Amino acid sequence: MYAVIAEGGGQRMVEKDDIILVDLLNEGKAGKGASHTYKDVLIVGSGDGTAVAKIGQPYVAGASVTVEVLEPLVKGDKVFIHKFRRRKGFKKKTGHRQTYTKVKVTAING
Repeated sequence: MYAVIAEGGGQRMVEKDDIILVDLLNEGKAGKGASHTYKDVLIVGSGDGTAVAKIGQPYVAGASVTVEVLEPLVKGDKVFIHKFRRRKGFKKKTGHRQTYTKVKVTAING
């Protein structure tokens, strides 16, 4: 079984036992092993390759995805930002590392 959830300003397809990085839960203070439920489920389908079971408008009524926190605070890859102004002698390099919460999908209901 799979589901498409609205998370972090985008959409994400998840299946049971998937391990994914999501935006911080409880500002990084979610306890290890804590449970969180996403109720913004856009699509729920069966995993046997048949047609989509339910499509929401915009969300599927009564559907939810439950996740378990594996690591409350994980740093993502470093992204470098280069700024440059031609003929001015201006060069600037900065970096950024986004923080995430590592979770495991435990159940898909709907």
